[in-house]
Amino acid sequence: MISQILFIAITIAAVILFSINVKKVIRNIRLGRDADRSDQPSKRLITMLKVAFGQSKMVVRPIPAALHFVVYAGFVIINIEVLEIMIDGIFGTHRIFGGLGTLYNFLIGSFEILALGVWLACVIFLIRRNILKLKRFMASELEGWPKSDANYILFTEVLLMTAFLLMNAADAKLQTLGVSHYTTAGSFPVSQFLIPLLPDQPSALIALERGCWWFHIIGILAFLNYLPYSKHFHILFAFPNTYYSNLEPKGEFTNMQSVTNEVKAMLDPSFVPAEAAAGRFGAKDVNDLTWINLMNAYTCTECGRCTSVCPANITGKLLSPRKIMMDTRDRMEEVGKSLDQKGPGLEDGKSLIDDYITREEIWACTSCNACVEACPINIDPLAIITELRRYAVMEESQAPSSINTMLGNIENNGAPWKYSPADRFNWAKEN
Repeated sequence: MISQILFIAITIAAVILFSINVKKVIRNIRLGRDADRSDQPSKRLITMLKVAFGQSKMVVRPIPAALHFVVYAGFVIINIEVLEIMIDGIFGTHRIFGGLGTLYNFLIGSFEILALGVWLACVIFLIRRNILKLKRFMASELEGWPKSDANYILFTEVLLMTAFLLMNAADAKLQTLGVSHYTTAGSFPVSQFLIPLLPDQPSALIALERGCWWFHIIGILAFLNYLPYSKHFHILFAFPNTYYSNLEPKGEFTNMQSVTNEVKAMLDPSFVPAEAAAGRFGAKDVNDLTWINLMNAYTCTECGRCTSVCPANITGKLLSPRKIMMDTRDRMEEVGKSLDQKGPGLEDGKSLIDDYITREEIWACTSCNACVEACPINIDPLAIITELRRYAVMEESQAPSSINTMLGNIENNGAPWKYSPADRFNWAKEN
């Protein structure tokens, strides 16, 4: 009874803490401006199923795609067993679904094979990051916490899968010894090879089985509460993120309603806008971005696929689309903490542009959309870069000289080049 009460108390505390943290994340996302992504619901659902659930964009890199799929499938399927653990923990039973017979044996055997696959995949991922040191995992923006965060999760997955297999091995041996409470149930195609390594005393086996059982469930609850602080929040956010992703043609920029209203008013003095547009052109801080942009930042997996295909980054420029998303999330977190500590209305003298993302970064972007195309969960760093550029140009009139020259040419000549409209077709004349 004591263990049941303890189990229920830990579970309730974990769920409450997770709910509080998720509410803070949602509050931070709502700092952004409204954006309507309710159109084409059937197409959005297909996109979500294809990209998030089916991981269709991962296959561009087959080896990490296969490893990630094993971890993904293991995370989803093995956690079905958590339902049994929860029931056993609450009611003091043991392998409550054991009465399913052959089906139960099949499920436990499948879980073990998947657990071994997850264990191997996580070890390979650790090797890729820490021994092989793949280039996209060695960027400066990953120094410190981001690098540690990835390793913490991989180590945790390895430990959880090890505990799961050891728990099953001890359970199987206790079943063969006929110890009460350990009814014969389950198939153990992987953990059976660990049985010879275990002690023979029932008391030691029970301690091992119970210890691994508690470690497994507490580890899962701890992992759940770690997610809001980690890049692994994409486990939950990948689905809404892909559902609300941009369905318009890549490279098509949105019109600013405030500018559209001004143009319409110039053409028709009687024009009255339906509603007042936002007071600022572009984005200076996270609250000037849309909630879609901010959800993108929380969903970023920091995998670096965007940066690895960015032509600006490849040629040595400062821009890293991954860093754009990480900086946006960091600034959002900072604003959220300020709200928690001092309430709304706080001006901390900082902004996303300059304090987090430099002018050199935003102007290095070629707007080619390679980062958007490469992202496995449809994150759009270009949308944030565009809004920061709009602020720099339309609010501050600050842009590189080449941009100012182009804008001047458009104003004077109707084209980005220095030639007058009368000379536009000189290239077609015969020599």
